[in-house]
Amino acid sequence: MSTTTSASVPTASEVIANLPWRWRTQGAIFIIGGLGFMFDAWDVALNGFLIPLLSDYWSLSVGQASWIAAANLIGMALGAFIWGGVADVIGRKKAFTLTLLVFSIFTVAGAFAPAYGWFILFRFLAGFGLGGCIPVDYALVGEFTPSRHRGRVLTAMDGWWPIGASLCAFVSAYLLDFGDWRLIMLIMIVPALLTVAVRFGIPESPLYLASVGRYEEADAVIAGLVARTGAEAREWTHVVPASASSGSGDEADGRWRAASGQLVQLWRHSARTTLVAWSLFVSILLVYYAALTWLPGILKQQGLADQAAFLVTGSMTAVGILGVVVSALTVERFGRKWVLGSTAIASAVLLVASAVFIESSGSQLTFSAKATIIGFGFVVQVAIPALYTYVSELYPTRLRGSGFGWASAASRVATGIAPIVFGAFMWPVLGLTLTFVLTGVLVVAAVLMMSLLARETTGEELG
Repeated sequence: MSTTTSASVPTASEVIANLPWRWRTQGAIFIIGGLGFMFDAWDVALNGFLIPLLSDYWSLSVGQASWIAAANLIGMALGAFIWGGVADVIGRKKAFTLTLLVFSIFTVAGAFAPAYGWFILFRFLAGFGLGGCIPVDYALVGEFTPSRHRGRVLTAMDGWWPIGASLCAFVSAYLLDFGDWRLIMLIMIVPALLTVAVRFGIPESPLYLASVGRYEEADAVIAGLVARTGAEAREWTHVVPASASSGSGDEADGRWRAASGQLVQLWRHSARTTLVAWSLFVSILLVYYAALTWLPGILKQQGLADQAAFLVTGSMTAVGILGVVVSALTVERFGRKWVLGSTAIASAVLLVASAVFIESSGSQLTFSAKATIIGFGFVVQVAIPALYTYVSELYPTRLRGSGFGWASAASRVATGIAPIVFGAFMWPVLGLTLTFVLTGVLVVAAVLMMSLLARETTGEELG
């Protein structure tokens, strides 16, 4: 295929964007990527269930227990920063495989931690692998998905998150009848087995291959996609970046230098886009992780038993599956910005309401407390898929992995610090309601910035 542009010949990106959707082709990539995302959610949700269990096991204060989540989330921040750039250098497929292995191995290692300090180290390292899974996963799936389906597919990707978080809650509650916290961590050996499916079930992204000058490999993948989907065979061309390498021996070094400078490139590409992406990620995920991380501990402090607290949290995450379905059905019809903005603000309001009702409840949660907790779980899972879809579309192919990764990293830094601030200061001093009010204000500010500074991406082809 040609590597020059032509008015009559479609580009490789246009060919992929206009392929018919086939479950055996793009659908298989969606399922494999989704399973990785499911286990990602499982491991993050595990933090909230480990806090009350390990607080009893090692007699931890609230401040000490906050490091269980903080270490994992700080590791995720570092991982999101590094893996997003790595995926733009070594490819989506290799990076995705490595992230799965790292977070699986070190989560299982945590089950054998001989002391609290070792456990925190292993949670940090597991988080490092985990932090790369989401941005790499979204870049990989998005670059194989036809444009007319991309909004729904990327939104539906987040359906794997409440499935993973809910399975974590229900399986953990069940396993407590047979063992302690170590047993619920050993389950995470399963994601390591998923790498076999990645190896044989997912090709490398042709958009990535073309973006780094590997045109013959990109053409082979595209030809395979055309054949498997039954699309009309036709010529296509590649748009060659002005800075494309000629293939010298310094090519790899140049790419690594480029990866190290991705942050500067993101802000130079569009400071307004990057500001909006970071603000949305930080505020919305801060609200979500505040609930996911601390709700089991909050409910236990109210007097609920471990299993009861886990089941309430599991119900909050399980209803999120319906939220993802609603998001997938509305994100194309009403647009990314409207769906994201309205549900983000609604989720912040519901979290504050749940805090009010929890604080007025005893060990037997009132109907109002349960309803607002479940309502929050539904609405926030309409917002988060729209967030991931929207931000993944704001950047061009050459910056998509690092753009999403840096936005994710910014949120991980915030959510990594938040458990310490929340557990040691805000919750004990300000109370639960005021703490959640302050986090909600951040959401409103981010949505206002999005409405004023960022474009709508619905219907755009990936460039």
